[in-house]
Amino acid sequence: MVWLKFAVCLVIILFSGAKLARYGDAIAEKTGLGRIWVGLILLAAITSMPELVTGVSAAAIVKLPDLAVGNLLGSCLFNLALLALLDIMHRPAPVLSRASTRHILSARIGIVLAGVVAGGIWAGGRFPGLTPGWVNVPGILPLVFYVVSVWWIFRCERSRQPQPVEVVSPRYQELSARTMYLRFGLAAAAIIGAGIWLSFIGGEIAATYNWHTSFVGSLFLAIATSLPELAVTVAALRLGAIDMAVADILGSNMFNLALITPVDLAYRQGPILSVVLKTHLITAVLAIVMSLVVITGLRFRQQRKTFFFISWQSAALIGLYIFGMRYLFISGIGLG
Repeated sequence: MVWLKFAVCLVIILFSGAKLARYGDAIAEKTGLGRIWVGLILLAAITSMPELVTGVSAAAIVKLPDLAVGNLLGSCLFNLALLALLDIMHRPAPVLSRASTRHILSARIGIVLAGVVAGGIWAGGRFPGLTPGWVNVPGILPLVFYVVSVWWIFRCERSRQPQPVEVVSPRYQELSARTMYLRFGLAAAAIIGAGIWLSFIGGEIAATYNWHTSFVGSLFLAIATSLPELAVTVAALRLGAIDMAVADILGSNMFNLALITPVDLAYRQGPILSVVLKTHLITAVLAIVMSLVVITGLRFRQQRKTFFFISWQSAALIGLYIFGMRYLFISGIGLG
């Protein structure tokens, strides 16, 4: 029965994700906001809602800090690995070589956020002066830095020279503003609801195998709660909106790392980054390394794929993801 619920959720997410990408693309063109901004902020926030609900629930209700932090960091790794899937699907050339170099800023912000989280895990309880009450400074910094970064990106986009106005696709001319926003809202509600439901189903499935909460959060729940990103990015790629797909992935990572703050506030037993296993450092460091690989692909723009159907950057992303999950499992946190 649980697998039937999983399948129903998957169908809802895939269908709603395709609609969300289509109407998000329409909003980007009709409002002039651009695909990067819509993907980085609007779509990223919507597709990251399951991580928010799962993380807060794991911290406040179930009181499993490793599950909460593992879900957020594991989702970051899975999102970056999704770029490899997009690369395989995009046959003409490496997908990162066709994306805007403006994504480098978002990737760098993700690296800084992951570094802050890694620093908080490493510090643990070594610096009591950084812990006012049940939260600590490293737990608050991610959300503060995220808000400042979004404001900074917005200022940078506004200060850029005006770009030539894109010709609106005929498929969007028939959409009125009211219809466009209504359908976008319905698709967003469906994908958020199904994604949240899926996160609980994922926990139910994972519990039957008696895996440790760190491994469950970093692998199974991370994949389950990242399925909205998968659906939206694949749909965006099929629409030809590469920048919106890449922006959704990098924006989701920024948002996921910023969610450390509300998860920390929800965990009343103490600073959450101080009590989780140090093994989460590996996940945070891998997120940094994988982001550096993405930046390399965006900066050095290859016109042909290295291995016929996949670029070396995507092969590296897959290899790093597999290494990370294998390490988490064999290091002793894979089994309960």
